[in-house]
Amino acid sequence: MEQAVNGLVVNGTTSHVPPTLPNGDTVMHEPLPDELERELPVVMDGQIPLGDLLSRLVQTMYAELTEMAETMPHMSDAARKRSVADWVVKIKRQVVKLYAIAKWSRDASVVQKAMNITAFLMDQNRQFEDAVMGLKYGRDSLDPARLRNHDLLTSLDVLTTGTYRRLPTCIKEFFIRPSPLSDEEVEKTLADIEDAMRYRLRTSEIIPWEMSQYRIADGRVILTAPKLFEASLCLLGAGKNDGWFFVNVEFLFKVGGDQTGMQEFPRTPTGVLKRNIADEADARLGFYLSPDEPPPSIPGVEPPSRPQLPEGVVDAPLVRVFNFLQMMSLSYQLEILWYQAERMRSLGWADYMTVEMTNNRQKMVVSYWVRNPSSNTASQPSQASQTRTRIPRLGGKLSISIVQVKEKTGRGSLRSPKARVLAELQERSKLERSRPSDEVEHMRFHVQWEPEKGALGVTIGPEDMQIPPEQLRIDSDDLDFESLLRRVIRRHTEGIMKFFQMQLMRGAMTRNVFSAPGEITLVNHDTAPSLRVHLCADEVVIVTVDPRTGRLTLRDTGDLAAAGRGPRFATISDRLNDTPWWLPEALLRLRLTTITDLAEQKVQYLGLQSFRQRNFAPEELAKLGPDARGTLYIQLANFPSHYLVLVITDNDYRYALINVTVQRDTMYNNMIMEDIGWLNVRRIHGDDVSVEPGAGPEPMVGQKRKREDGAAVPSDQPYPTSFRLDTKVLRELYAYCCARVAYTKVEQQFKLRGIPYTHVNSTINSSAPELAHIQSSLARSIPALCVLSSDILSGAPAAEAAMPNIRVIPLNWWSSDQAKVVTCVKLKYVQQPIGKRASGTSVIRPSKRIIYDTREAIVSFLSDDVDKCVDEFLEEWARVSKMVVIAREVAQMSSKYLWTDVRLLSFDLQTVEFAYATDYTLSLTCTDQLSSSGGLYHLRFGRVQPDDDGNIMQVDDPAPAHNPHEDVEPYMRNLLRHGRLSSALHRLVGLLRETLPVVAELEDIRARAARDGVCVDTFAKSAGWFRILYGDLRHALDFRLMAGGRVVILDGSHSLFDDSGDSLGIRRLTGPSATAKASSSSISATREDSVALRAIPDFPSLVQDAIKAAVAHGVSGRFAPIDIGVICDVAAVRVVGRMLYRKVFEKLESLAGSKTSL
Repeated sequence: MEQAVNGLVVNGTTSHVPPTLPNGDTVMHEPLPDELERELPVVMDGQIPLGDLLSRLVQTMYAELTEMAETMPHMSDAARKRSVADWVVKIKRQVVKLYAIAKWSRDASVVQKAMNITAFLMDQNRQFEDAVMGLKYGRDSLDPARLRNHDLLTSLDVLTTGTYRRLPTCIKEFFIRPSPLSDEEVEKTLADIEDAMRYRLRTSEIIPWEMSQYRIADGRVILTAPKLFEASLCLLGAGKNDGWFFVNVEFLFKVGGDQTGMQEFPRTPTGVLKRNIADEADARLGFYLSPDEPPPSIPGVEPPSRPQLPEGVVDAPLVRVFNFLQMMSLSYQLEILWYQAERMRSLGWADYMTVEMTNNRQKMVVSYWVRNPSSNTASQPSQASQTRTRIPRLGGKLSISIVQVKEKTGRGSLRSPKARVLAELQERSKLERSRPSDEVEHMRFHVQWEPEKGALGVTIGPEDMQIPPEQLRIDSDDLDFESLLRRVIRRHTEGIMKFFQMQLMRGAMTRNVFSAPGEITLVNHDTAPSLRVHLCADEVVIVTVDPRTGRLTLRDTGDLAAAGRGPRFATISDRLNDTPWWLPEALLRLRLTTITDLAEQKVQYLGLQSFRQRNFAPEELAKLGPDARGTLYIQLANFPSHYLVLVITDNDYRYALINVTVQRDTMYNNMIMEDIGWLNVRRIHGDDVSVEPGAGPEPMVGQKRKREDGAAVPSDQPYPTSFRLDTKVLRELYAYCCARVAYTKVEQQFKLRGIPYTHVNSTINSSAPELAHIQSSLARSIPALCVLSSDILSGAPAAEAAMPNIRVIPLNWWSSDQAKVVTCVKLKYVQQPIGKRASGTSVIRPSKRIIYDTREAIVSFLSDDVDKCVDEFLEEWARVSKMVVIAREVAQMSSKYLWTDVRLLSFDLQTVEFAYATDYTLSLTCTDQLSSSGGLYHLRFGRVQPDDDGNIMQVDDPAPAHNPHEDVEPYMRNLLRHGRLSSALHRLVGLLRETLPVVAELEDIRARAARDGVCVDTFAKSAGWFRILYGDLRHALDFRLMAGGRVVILDGSHSLFDDSGDSLGIRRLTGPSATAKASSSSISATREDSVALRAIPDFPSLVQDAIKAAVAHGVSGRFAPIDIGVICDVAAVRVVGRMLYRKVFEKLESLAGSKTSL
């Protein structure tokens, strides 16, 4: 069998030579299946490794898990569960798909084997077709073949003698081997022929300079044309007219790139290819030589004449064979390039590249970036289709042709000066005055690149349409069409990228964004040039052209965090390939989206609520400025109608604080920006804050911003850290906006009340150490509000207790908790708190809303409602100030009024507890101080008992001793609501001390009657009026306090108010109690009581008896009987009252006994 160039036999099977046994039998060896499978060609077309799919899925899962781990801690529990559930469902689908693919991959080996068998059968089919073509060629070539001349000698012998006298020469030569030459004869023959060749080459043969490198060995001359071929020739003989014949040739080239299929192109031709080359080369070498035997003549046909050399022309066979082999070498290389191009098409370039070859096989044209016209679907708008037709259907052409180059002199010469001189010397020495029959044809590869005008919607510059000649040169030592095409595509891509770079840097729409150095960078990678577009911060997008498809593509830097951006880039790339001139606008939109995504991600890290769009009309959005490209609205949690707006401009963020109002009467509830305040982030972040007015409408009353001194208008110059939004800065901006809104609301309350205010430095730590745990890094840079106590406390009770300046500081604006306001007041009268709450610390907190620093005498009022903080402060101040005044007055009573038994027991700004006489105590609190009635006072009476050292201490017994003043509490509470608080307190304490003997004696009488089983009731009629009601409910004994510490004890049936008399008696008898100011209603009630009660029988005599009994008991004090009773000092009221009670009781008992006996 004939061996093919690829190692396989012609029919496509491997040649297996069967072994032979000693007896001559042949053992037929059946090849194993594994051996057959190894001989199958391996085809990997359309298959990808399973590991790539698994790696891509793992990277996507990792990126999404990383993002969820960063964003979910700030979500609510329901949102986290929903996000995790959605992510699990999505990933589960992907994993199920991958699981199905993994199941299918079990049959990958079977599919691969089937594909290999298919490729093998296709190769067999091609070989069968080649065999058919070979047979057809043999048939066509045998038709003009001629038979050999007849053996005339043998024919004559047979005709004359009737038999064969000798064997035919061919039979002799076939059966009788000629005697072989000896080694010496062979060496001598080779030496002779080598000498003949050397002599002819040096004296007469014209050798082309390109093939002048030769060597003679083994009876042949080996001529070398660098980078073309190496041919072996030999002479037919040593005669002058003996010509040359072709022996062998080796083409001097090396195939680069993919070596698949290169076994079809051996450097040394064999078989049919070698025979064809040898026949043509021999024909060229013997073109002017006469044949050894004349061709047989055909009757009627004149044989063609042989070409004859003209006079003065010398045969140049080596020139002719050089021209032939040069063309063969270049054609062979062109075929290799064509094969490589076709292989590229089979490996995925078929839809985007076309390869054409001329009929003479001397020119190949390759078109790249071919667009499929079927991509224009009918569903697209007609305008878009018309626009797309303006884009050429291909990106460019690369043509490779074999052309003949004329010999030139000078710089454009193909030969060096030395080579030209040597060639001239050769012609003069060998030709003398003759000329050669053939001239050297200088054949070269001509590579031409023709970029299509308007490819990808871009017209590149003339300088970018040129490519260095060395990059288009076909190197025979590295035949690689793919690298050549990629160099051309790289140059074309570079021109397109330069066009887009200049368009982005100088375009009217993108000049402000991408003109800065480093924003647009042309990067020359090994694969293809690309544009490195800096979007913002560390975000970069790569714009390039796919070398294979010619499609514009956008891609990220390739990190795991960018795995989720693939669909967005794919969508933009699809749009760009339909309208490539849309690239600047697409990059601007991508930049805006990326900036917004990064800012939104930072907002989510902080757990804030943000919106990309709000329902604003276009004219409202224009208030943010003409340079606003995008916005991100961050809603303030504590103030839903206020937003921190991140305005995205061409160079950096601008920050604004806006106040919006929803128009409920519109269809879509449109919003209006009522107020806009621009923030200077550099001053805020640098602990120096300013709020700058915007160009919006006139602010509403109470919401006007004032620019602080030194505040700068936002500059158009970008910051060094452009669009690098730090989480700390954003948190500070958000906190500052909350503080600004809180201050605005407080200022509005001041303005509505007409209270002037000023800004002062915040000293919250020194004013309220209890608040140190709720702090912000901006707390010291946020100014506080200062108002005068005379302004804010005008008309408020106890305004004189506060120092002139009052500081108002909003709190909690830096956290998600409810905003608060603290109002700090320094007291004029420093009264140290005492009692259980004040022990062991200098700062007390008597209630949730009040903190008192005893060392500085500063009271801090906390308000949970910013909108009502002033009202709440005034209410708390009214309560605290009164308590402070009361505590101060009580502390001074022992020295001021010589009431030594009056002691302050407890004071915590909310409650004042003091002993007004020995162990009798009173606890005071007040509420509802801002009401029109003047507020309410709550009095709680109690008792204390001395400790072992004789000091007064509070009683912790669950059932302490009873204070009889508890019954008078409804009447006593109103005393503090009239007049100055200090005077009213003095009257109250004085009244309590003066009425204490009365109520104490009445309590003893009631307790004794209860023990004895007597029905007697004691109760208070007013603050200074007490009554003993006897068991018959018809008789009563009244005790009334009078001025000067006197008490009148009279019959309850009598009234001190006479209808005919004026009120002079009332004013004379009553003391400082509220009865001196009794209204007409109380007088009416007294008269009704007098009507209901009966006079005590023989009351004057009973009074006289009681006085005598009191004197007998040694009572001290003054007393005087009157018509209806007796008047006595407070010191004597207990004895006199007790005696008079007994006398009346005994009188009534005796009258009741006499009536019973009757």
